[in-house]
Amino acid sequence: MLRNVVCMKWGTRYPALFVNRLYKAVRRNLSGDLRFICFTDDPSELMFGIEPRPLPHINIPAPYQWLPWRKLSLWQPGLAELEGDVLFLDIDLVITGNLDPLFEYFAGAVCIAENWTQLGQGIGNTSIYRWRMGDYTEIYERYQADSAAIHARYRVEQHYISDVITDMEYWPSDWCVSFKHSLLPKFPMNWIQTPSLPSETKIVAFTGRPDQDQARDGDWPAPWYKKPYKHTKPTPWIADHWRD
Repeated sequence: MLRNVVCMKWGTRYPALFVNRLYKAVRRNLSGDLRFICFTDDPSELMFGIEPRPLPHINIPAPYQWLPWRKLSLWQPGLAELEGDVLFLDIDLVITGNLDPLFEYFAGAVCIAENWTQLGQGIGNTSIYRWRMGDYTEIYERYQADSAAIHARYRVEQHYISDVITDMEYWPSDWCVSFKHSLLPKFPMNWIQTPSLPSETKIVAFTGRPDQDQARDGDWPAPWYKKPYKHTKPTPWIADHWRD
């Protein structure tokens, strides 16, 4: 069975290494045939096995062009000749477990991580979601028709998506977790305890900072006055899963 996995990379914050390591981790943890697409403005240094595609077309007002709003372009019909269920993964993730269940869980439905900072509020986090190609194309079409009205109502794109898809399913909470919000010990224990990895976890998201390499090394860039709580001890298990 063919599994479709897509990601996006634009700008210069994340080099090709992040996509390559994501691809390798997906390949290690997913059975069957894999089509792995990276939609990007710079396909250089992407490894063999990754299918580079240009960033999908979308009209976005200038202040939002290089923010996660660009991910709305994935909801347009006929994208990259994809068919069936598609798993989207941000590139600031570490894959830590078998991904087959992410294609089996509520097959055909939209499945998404529940936003870790808004639990119980009906908000998905678009770091990790699966949808069926051709479903909910109105997400893209409404935005193209009147992006100003959508920006006036919603602060971020995942709020908009969560409002449109009223019957989305959340991944089990221990499958997809946040490094900062799920695993990092609270201050002051973050100076004493190394973040641990639960056995059932399949994906760890590194939204914002620290990135995977920073958390691995215990080097969280932050202003001095935020250092007491924006701190993590070196986290060796990241290197076990986020590697060449």
